[in-house]
Amino acid sequence: MASSVNPTVRRRRLGQELRKLRELKGMTAEEVAERLLVSQSKISRLENGRRSISQRDVRDLCGVYGVEDHRIVDSLMQMAKESRQQGWWHAFGDIPYSVYIGLETDASSLRIYEASLVPGLLQTQGYAGAVTEGSWPEATAAEVERRVQVRMRRQERITDPDNPLRLWAVIDESALRRIVGNRSIMCEQLEHLVEFSLRPHITVQVLPYDVGAHPGMYGKFCILEFQDPQDASTVYLEGITSDLYLEKPNDVQAYSVMYEHLRMQALNAEHSRQFMLRIADEYRRSDPNASAR
Repeated sequence: MASSVNPTVRRRRLGQELRKLRELKGMTAEEVAERLLVSQSKISRLENGRRSISQRDVRDLCGVYGVEDHRIVDSLMQMAKESRQQGWWHAFGDIPYSVYIGLETDASSLRIYEASLVPGLLQTQGYAGAVTEGSWPEATAAEVERRVQVRMRRQERITDPDNPLRLWAVIDESALRRIVGNRSIMCEQLEHLVEFSLRPHITVQVLPYDVGAHPGMYGKFCILEFQDPQDASTVYLEGITSDLYLEKPNDVQAYSVMYEHLRMQALNAEHSRQFMLRIADEYRRSDPNASAR
């Protein structure tokens, strides 16, 4: 059974503590790698929380940094142990964006810009299935179903009655116009967006075609923020074979400024709802199977 401990967050915090110890020692990652006969990239991945870290790694690093306080060593060793436990997503097998899921699960707020798709946290099951089939044409039916189940499970973060994720989504009009699956699926998806946008912790804005050029034309991104001040805000950029996580303050600031421009150029929340309902009505009227709706 998956543990309630978030292993992604544990790795991230452990990496931050190890980086602090290295900097206090005045050593570079390259120097540490030479001492331990490992690659510099391994040290970097351990510090940024992208690689699983063992208690042996912690022990060796504490030795290099001359950490003599057993309480510190024991605390770091416990974090390493917890970082190797499994989050709920591991029950679904190999998920390529599992690091992101771990961060999303622990985030307190999320700002998303999507250029061609409805954000995963706001997708209906029908839309999610059609998106997965279309974007992963070689997947088996079982693999598609597994991906959809993970997406539906992720959505519990925005429906949690006690601690819902604060979600702000700016969606390009093209994501609403692209017929994913069929018109019936799109109509249901748009009505779902409108319904969820009425929740106090969810804001949905549409960026219409007529705004012209805008800062999001280079592609989608999201900004994750966390309750614990130890956890730095992170910009997530999704790739085909690998993802990019930006945590440097200057990078996060640059994307935050970009997001503010997108929010200002997009329709406000109420006008966005009206816009989505008009498109949903267009789908309904042009759907030959919609007579029963």
